[in-house]
Amino acid sequence: DPVARQVVVHHDAVAVVALREGEDSSQPDGAAEILMVRQYRHPVRMNLWEVPAGLLDIEGEDPLAAAQRELAEEADLEAKTWHTLIDYYTTPGGADEAGRIYLARGLRRIPEGQRIPRGEEEAEITYRWVPLDAAVQLVLAGHIHNGLANQAIMAAYVASQVGFANLRSATDSWDFHPYLGGRRTRYRNVH
Repeated sequence: DPVARQVVVHHDAVAVVALREGEDSSQPDGAAEILMVRQYRHPVRMNLWEVPAGLLDIEGEDPLAAAQRELAEEADLEAKTWHTLIDYYTTPGGADEAGRIYLARGLRRIPEGQRIPRGEEEAEITYRWVPLDAAVQLVLAGHIHNGLANQAIMAAYVASQVGFANLRSATDSWDFHPYLGGRRTRYRNVH
């Protein structure tokens, strides 16, 4: 007998760990800080601390370009250096959404006249630079409830412990999806 399953077919996503350190950090010792954004999420009816992120819902948009766009849209930032931090499935037991978290460094504030106006749900976003060590403690204490943010923080912390050595290129192929042949750009039917 075939097994019936409910599967949510969903666009893939990208997220960004925007990290500043050294003379760019606000910490006296130049310790690494990551940008956290606080955004209302209607399905859970809560404001959640997150990292900048968004869906790959523009037909044909490259994942790195999408991550760069999300960082500009949500935080008015651009980055000189981009790497792939980790790849993930959001909820593989019930949805096919896959994602990639990028590490963005060498940050620069986009000049005011060149910023993308925020509207709808992004209009209410607030920001905070959080020391990476403190962000890890917030995750472990149960104060950050967004799973993607938890993954991003912990992966960034682990990568920082080896000086961000061995990170993959930001243009590394996205071929980990076992049956879709990598990144996809539109909805599909599941049988």
